Amino acid sequence: MTPRPLLARSLWLAPLGLSLIFVMGVLAWVRANEADEREQQRQTLISDALSTEAQLRDRIAEEQGHLRQLAQGLVGQSPSEAALEHQPAVGAGLRRLWQSVTWLDTRNRVLAEVSGRGEGARLDDGLSLHLTAPVGSDGTLVVRYPPALLLKRGVPWWLARKYDVQLVDSADQVIASSTESPLRAAQGPRPSYRVALTGPLRASPLAEAALTDAALELTLRDPGINAVRPLAWVLVAGFLPLVAAASWLTRRQMRQVQRAEEAWRTEAAWRRAMEDSALVALRARDFDGRLLYVNRTFCDMVGLPAERLVGQLPPMPYWPTDAHEEMTERNRRNLAGHAPREGYEARWQHASGRMLEVMVFESPLVDAGGRQIGWMGSIIDITERKRLEDRERRQVETLAHNARLTMLGEVASTLAHELNQPLTAIASYGAGVTNSLAKLGVQDELVLGALQRLGQQAAHAGRIVARIREFLTRREPRHETCDLHEVITAAVELLKRDCQRRGVSLDVALAPGVPAVLADAVLIEQVVINLARNAADALQPLPAPAGGRRITVSSRVAGEFVRVDVQDNGPGLQGRRIEQLCAPFYSTKAEGMGMGLAICRSIIEAHQGVLDASDVASGGALFSFSLPLNREPHPEAHHV
Repeated sequence: MTPRPLLARSLWLAPLGLSLIFVMGVLAWVRANEADEREQQRQTLISDALSTEAQLRDRIAEEQGHLRQLAQGLVGQSPSEAALEHQPAVGAGLRRLWQSVTWLDTRNRVLAEVSGRGEGARLDDGLSLHLTAPVGSDGTLVVRYPPALLLKRGVPWWLARKYDVQLVDSADQVIASSTESPLRAAQGPRPSYRVALTGPLRASPLAEAALTDAALELTLRDPGINAVRPLAWVLVAGFLPLVAAASWLTRRQMRQVQRAEEAWRTEAAWRRAMEDSALVALRARDFDGRLLYVNRTFCDMVGLPAERLVGQLPPMPYWPTDAHEEMTERNRRNLAGHAPREGYEARWQHASGRMLEVMVFESPLVDAGGRQIGWMGSIIDITERKRLEDRERRQVETLAHNARLTMLGEVASTLAHELNQPLTAIASYGAGVTNSLAKLGVQDELVLGALQRLGQQAAHAGRIVARIREFLTRREPRHETCDLHEVITAAVELLKRDCQRRGVSLDVALAPGVPAVLADAVLIEQVVINLARNAADALQPLPAPAGGRRITVSSRVAGEFVRVDVQDNGPGLQGRRIEQLCAPFYSTKAEGMGMGLAICRSIIEAHQGVLDASDVASGGALFSFSLPLNREPHPEAHHV
């Protein structure tokens, strides 16, 4: 027989040998543990004895303090039993521990004595201990108390149940015991510990020497069995053959398990490789919504590791923070089996904070027994597809809007051309009527003033139409030296009647001495009108504030520029910036075209100025634009 087969056969004995070593170790540990328990029991006994001795010493000291207080209260009083009985401390002491209180004179004669009727009085037939305290210089108070009651009252109940507590003298005689009838001979070899008592233990009220031979002894009532029972040996003896048989059966079973495990590992590796290489995110959940499994694509999609996701209950960390209620309600319906069979779209949030658009398909998750244990989800990231769809939709909308604007521009150009003749006719008829009235000698100032304003408004309308035609034909603005305050005043006059009808107060606060600017007066007037009208539109749907709806148009010089501010007390910009407000086709009004502020910004920038917007601290919005000052001298100044 070769050595190697012999070694292979001897390996079958290894479990039995190890079991034998284990059993011997357990027995040795049991023996050592019993020794440790005895030592621990002894240490606990010593600690409890010292603690009990300290508690008894403290109790005696406490009673001594009560006695001194009683003696101080009796100084100056006539010795009598009535004087003692009327002291509350006497009654409390008799109920607590004292047997009697005796008042002695300086010759140790009894002047008064009060005895108790409580538990201390019933123990009067045994040995008594005494406490003394001087009553000034007139005598001494002596308190007699039974040591048995001291043990009963001074030893904690849990300690009295665990130990037999006794006071013994040097001759091993029991002075007092916590038990009714202490029989030291019947105690047997139980663990005990004795500690000498210190403190004012006196057997005689007139003796100053303490009972120095008194000691406190604690004896364990139930020390327990300190040996290994024979049943343990029987169990150990039966354990070894069972271990041998179990080792052989385990070896046989492990061979079958090993073959099955190898097949399972191969299959699991193939399945893991297929799931991790899939472009579709997979997740498995139970009926409570707890994540049971996620693949690598799912982890990459939400930016979280599988260790953090598996075992997670709703709300999920990839749910948007502003849609928890909606996601919770949808999750409840899906777990109840009401998920759409064709899938549904959802918004998720990546760990980095960016939002995802996903398509989720839910199907039942079935175990090997054919029972449904949850739901299996397949998730596809459609963020890029949705972005392309949104961009295509916006492009289509932009093209349609541009087409409408182009058509509107053509209509506006045609209207501007067609309106020239009626406006010219209105101006001509107005001039003709004025001349006719002058020839007839009519001097009605109201009629003549109305005709004059009619001519001015017709001329102004003609200039606006001309500027519109020039703007639509992409001509440059006509920069001329103009008084900005006159432009602002003309714009405000045009809007005042409409603002009054809306209940809006339109005020003007123009800085004096503002130099002239080089600008197109008609276009700048249109900018002021547009900004003021937008402010009125923002104030109209709101309830009137305490100071009423107000719009203030002001001007001031800032360096080389003059700045015009249009301020209201409306809702403000609500977080929007000037870049967003001036974007083409963006409007905060339902019927707005989204071109007003964009055109205003283009006009101001064409004049080398800046259009800006900000919120007002007291509430409202502030739109402002700046224009460069015309520092060049007027052409006529050279001829002065």
